[in-house]
Amino acid sequence: DLNTLPPTKEECLAEMQRLKGVHQENQYYRDRQKAYPSIVDQLDKLYHEGYDGWHAMISEVKNRYPKPE
Repeated sequence: DLNTLPPTKEECLAEMQRLKGVHQENQYYRDRQKAYPSIVDQLDKLYHEGYDGWHAMISEVKNRYPKPE
């Protein structure tokens, strides 16, 4: 739209800071993703040890990388 002004340098810097914050807040998610066992290993755990064994395995990862509040 020709009637819209481009963002100012200050607006761009503020948005970059906001996005950095969002990225940092979601670091736990990326860490958990790497730490979770493969779906094959999870299904094997479910089959051999049931829900409680699987839940313990998953809880270990969640406790290691807690979700920020």
